[in-house]
Amino acid sequence: MDKTKKWSEILLDYALYLILGIMIIGVVIADSSFLSLNNMWKILSQASTRGILALGVAGMIVLAGTDLSAGRILGCGAAVSASLLQSVTYASRMYPQITEPLPMILPLLLSIVVCVAFCLLNGFGVAKLHMHAFIISLGTQLIAYGVLCLYIDSQKDGAQPLASLDPRYISLVNGKFWGVPNLVWFLILCAIVMWIIWNKTTLGKNMFAIGGNTEAAAVSGVNVAKNIMMVYLVAGVLYGIASFLEAGRIQSVTTSTGLNYDLDAISGCVIGGVSFSGGVGTIPGVLIGVIILQVINYSLYYLGVNAYLQYVIKGLIIILAVAIDVRKYIAKK
Repeated sequence: MDKTKKWSEILLDYALYLILGIMIIGVVIADSSFLSLNNMWKILSQASTRGILALGVAGMIVLAGTDLSAGRILGCGAAVSASLLQSVTYASRMYPQITEPLPMILPLLLSIVVCVAFCLLNGFGVAKLHMHAFIISLGTQLIAYGVLCLYIDSQKDGAQPLASLDPRYISLVNGKFWGVPNLVWFLILCAIVMWIIWNKTTLGKNMFAIGGNTEAAAVSGVNVAKNIMMVYLVAGVLYGIASFLEAGRIQSVTTSTGLNYDLDAISGCVIGGVSFSGGVGTIPGVLIGVIILQVINYSLYYLGVNAYLQYVIKGLIIILAVAIDVRKYIAKK
């Protein structure tokens, strides 16, 4: 009886991975060409910017919070990058006064500044005003979307996609190095840096302590407010990098850029084992979760599944992931 109970608990704990695995196997059976190397690189490239975004969101979830504004913040950063890196030969560019190509580091830094500003607003609400991360990030989401719409609408020819980008920019983002897409290398680099921060720095240790038990962390001498702000600052830097790369990847930024990216990032984190109860999570887990989710997204699109049905399936995956996470939390208590 005990063995049966043990196996049933194991099946429940890993039910999500089993279901996702079965779905992927089903796609491969339906169309074996899905496993082509070209498709794998496409999946990893598409997962890269969402993966970098998820690395930032993961820190907030470890703090027992979340960030609903990540997607819209990414949209703002992407708009800044794209507008400054439009081809100087494009007659309808947003900044006609830019007659010489800008160093690409400048738009990247400005994108990071914009994203950090929004993230620090979220961090201030959580750390200083003691607001729930859900509420403050919901408000920031609306602010960021409004700012994005105003920025794109400010063009002299009216609201139009920010396209016709500098070839150098497109080549940097979409090129390959040693046969591997540059986007994948950027994701790997960001993941390595975040692994070091999470596992080898005082900030990482304090982050897990605060997420596990805020009161205990404060009593032990951890400056809770300062560390929360630092976690949001790091997230802002990651958002800025993801924004810069995403604009170059899609090559056309509109007011819809970033829509639902936050949900993909949160879903990837939860699938990868980052617990909403706080204090639990790993960088490899985040990467695995994001890639699994992107495989599902791409496979549904690849098989021509109805776009509306795709939303239903993704919603069910999120519910199942959170349900399993809650079950584990209750079992620990």
